[in-house]
Amino acid sequence: MIYPSIDKILNTIGSKYLLVHIISKRSKQMAATGHYQMPEYKYKSKKNLGRALEEIAENLIIVKKG
Repeated sequence: MIYPSIDKILNTIGSKYLLVHIISKRSKQMAATGHYQMPEYKYKSKKNLGRALEEIAENLIIVKKG
């Protein structure tokens, strides 16, 4: 089971394709820089993809619609 629920995240993002793009980009940033939005002990996931999902769920990543 994926935490957080993708259905809840899609209410803010709107598109599965955009969500995948944002998560993959953020995951690569985490791997390259080692920078995280929250302290590492607060993440439930051990992998960067899950951590990127958690950051979106916590509204730490803001998607501009343009």
